[in-house]
Amino acid sequence: MNEGAITVPAGFRAAAVAAGIKPEGADLALLAADRECTAAAVFTTNRAQAAPVLVSREHLGSGRARAVIVNAGCANAATGEAGLADAREMAAMTAQTLGCRAAEVVVASTGVIGTRLPMDKLRTGIAAAAAGLDREGGARAARAILTTDTRPKEARVTFPVAGRTLSVGAMAKGAGMIAPNMATMLAFFTTDAGVEPGLLRRALQEAVGASLNRITVDGDTSTNDMAVVLASGAGPAPAIEREGRDHDAFRTALAMASRQIAEMIVRDGEGATRMAEVRVEGARDAAEADHIARVVAESPLVKTALHGGDPNWGRILAALGRSGVELDIRRVDVFLGDVRVAEGGCARDYDEQAAHRAMLEDPVRIRVRLGEGSAAGWIWTCDLSHGYVDINAHYRS
Repeated sequence: MNEGAITVPAGFRAAAVAAGIKPEGADLALLAADRECTAAAVFTTNRAQAAPVLVSREHLGSGRARAVIVNAGCANAATGEAGLADAREMAAMTAQTLGCRAAEVVVASTGVIGTRLPMDKLRTGIAAAAAGLDREGGARAARAILTTDTRPKEARVTFPVAGRTLSVGAMAKGAGMIAPNMATMLAFFTTDAGVEPGLLRRALQEAVGASLNRITVDGDTSTNDMAVVLASGAGPAPAIEREGRDHDAFRTALAMASRQIAEMIVRDGEGATRMAEVRVEGARDAAEADHIARVVAESPLVKTALHGGDPNWGRILAALGRSGVELDIRRVDVFLGDVRVAEGGCARDYDEQAAHRAMLEDPVRIRVRLGEGSAAGWIWTCDLSHGYVDINAHYRS
């Protein structure tokens, strides 16, 4: 059971309140450590970066943090200098309630772009959240950060350090505007391990690269995305200060938690009914393999065929052919599950019913073999349904 996972590691408390930013329900979450933590983050590559991204990037330059304040319902993006001032005030208000410096507070926002934060509601909400901090508040916090999500995303992984058991906890939100340009969502990780800042930063980058940066729902990258990890050092084990067995155990645990969160996001993609893994083999290098996999995974025609369970492999072949990567189509094989549906870039005899069944697997496995080299890449995606259009056609209204 992963409910409340973000506060399972020692040294963390959380709270959630309904500040009135959204029409109903909790919309403000506070995650706080009992003491200063080492911290690291990865941020969106979208050039239209929201105020909380700019402020949090600045604050995390020290590799230290004490708290994360997150609001849903308003992205505080495309709000200019006023939005920056609002994000800084969010950090300052949170810091005042916790007795720490504003630079130790990470600020995150999600919701509609181009709207100012209702700061009067946030001032009241932050004070209430700080008063309600609790070791049992993780589950409520995980729900408060959601927007179009249908369910919370939480994960917990344990790992050994010096013969003791420590934990990584995670919570995230994300269902739309998901594409592998980091961070493609809001994701927060905690651990009760003490981890040297440089090692923590590299571990997060590795974990994200093998999970959150390998998912796509719609090919869009948000203005607000970030993944943040806080390491409290409050667990019953010595700090991890160098590479070795303990560091490897932590890296593995963080990567596992991040991978679990990534899968949850794809499965909860807006309107999604089916998940798929697109794997490209035989590329000249990993970058080309990843690029081709993404082109296939984000093709609207491939995604609608996925929704219908239709083994329309021609759409896959057409997508990889327009990827911009130089390749010889006469060498290309396409598989749906274990069924080879195309060979040498051409149709071949295969069992249509077996191919249809492969399109109903969980996850659907789409594999492309290029015959150009030995490199491989992969990405997780989901189908494109009427539900996605319904959600996004009326997001503001």
